[in-house]
Amino acid sequence: MTVIDLVVMAAYLAGMPALSLALAGRAPSAHSYLEGHGDLPWWALCLSLVATETSTLTLISVPGVAYGSGMVFSGLALGYLLGRAIVAWRFLPLYQQGRMLSAYDWLGQRFGARLQQAASGTFLITRLLAEAVRLFAGMLPLAAILEAMHMAVPKAVVLCAIMGATLLYTLRGGLRAVVWSDSIQFVLYLLGAGICATLLWHAAPAHALALLDQAGKFQLFTHHTPPFTSAFTPLAAIGGGAVLSLASHGTDQLMVQRVLAARTLRDARLALMGSAVGAGVLFTLLSGVGVLLWLHHGGVSARAAGFLTPDAIFPAYIAHGLPPGLRGLLVAGILAATMGSLSSTLSAMTAATVGDFAAPCQFIATGLNLSPLRLARLVTILWSVMLCLCAGLFAQGSQSVIMLGLSIAACGYGPILGSFVAGMLVPRLNEADLLPAFCLSVPLMLLAMQGLHPYGRSLAFAWLIVLGMATLFALALTGYAIRQIRHAR
Repeated sequence: MTVIDLVVMAAYLAGMPALSLALAGRAPSAHSYLEGHGDLPWWALCLSLVATETSTLTLISVPGVAYGSGMVFSGLALGYLLGRAIVAWRFLPLYQQGRMLSAYDWLGQRFGARLQQAASGTFLITRLLAEAVRLFAGMLPLAAILEAMHMAVPKAVVLCAIMGATLLYTLRGGLRAVVWSDSIQFVLYLLGAGICATLLWHAAPAHALALLDQAGKFQLFTHHTPPFTSAFTPLAAIGGGAVLSLASHGTDQLMVQRVLAARTLRDARLALMGSAVGAGVLFTLLSGVGVLLWLHHGGVSARAAGFLTPDAIFPAYIAHGLPPGLRGLLVAGILAATMGSLSSTLSAMTAATVGDFAAPCQFIATGLNLSPLRLARLVTILWSVMLCLCAGLFAQGSQSVIMLGLSIAACGYGPILGSFVAGMLVPRLNEADLLPAFCLSVPLMLLAMQGLHPYGRSLAFAWLIVLGMATLFALALTGYAIRQIRHAR
């Protein structure tokens, strides 16, 4: 790595937090720290949504998936668009009915505080694990580049450096700083991916399009895989992608926190639908990088090209295939992706903790004589420590990290989304029916993720969500029927 690369990275690490805080200002209260001031423009919220959902996992794994399977993530984006349209016109009006700090406030209003806390607790645990995978993934390309420089930097040091830089602006500016930093970071890694695609295209042979078409790299879906094991068949991509969007952008605090900060319902809808388009553009661009890397390596498989996992392909190109300056820009882009998703997660987990577990938080604040703002910042720091510890437990395996992260999140998505749908569509259900069903569904989904292997393969994450919803409904309706029979007696 040259001096130019180091200057580019240092300029980013110094300038991004300063610019974010200049745009956001210092959070004067716990309300502004967790919710912003309700005056953020819809386009900034849109970019923040895309930056939050497209983390380092996306940046390094989508090209790896495209290397072997083509433009399948672009097909998945079609399902995202459908799911977000349903969220925009069915879920968002629920959140505009009153002031809510978390997505799970609505479950508390509909069913009671215990289900609200069960859903929020599930979000916190699954988000902790899924974000730990993201954080670990963020270290992989940095470790590869440092290794190429013959610099033996422990991963724990890299991990703490990423977390420290993220906390620098998150603790001071709160949600507003997170949104503005997300916007800057998304533009940076979108630019970096675009530059890589351009360089690879110029280096490709003259008949590149014909080679890619002949190899089936332009296909949006897979067609010859066992049922329920691929997320990229037409049904799984469109139907499953829609369900995933319903769960993530309709019920996940990580995404809902952004739309809760919108000025109006119209702005929230614009931000949400714009994020579907933005995610589709990024998926297509990164998939293009992946298929061009397939050409770059002579059209052979990842293992034949010398890679243990597809996730190593793009980082290797950054480390060895880019000229000075651009390499520093791409490393900064990877840092941007990691820090963007990390700051969003810390903010969302803090809001869910303070909002859904108000009584124990108030007890701690009283015991330590903390103001609400200092309590919120303390909670943020505690979650950052937990994330670092969990990230240190993950080791690189053969499975794509983006699939592992999505599968962990999907275990909670199904039961949580099922609870929202039950509250909307089945008015007779109450907390006595739904709470036991929810508490059983979540561990069953974790078991399904580990032990359900149709045709010898893991169940695709989209079907985990559907299975979680079906399990919750079956258990809740069974409980309701038993309650009715007892009442009749």
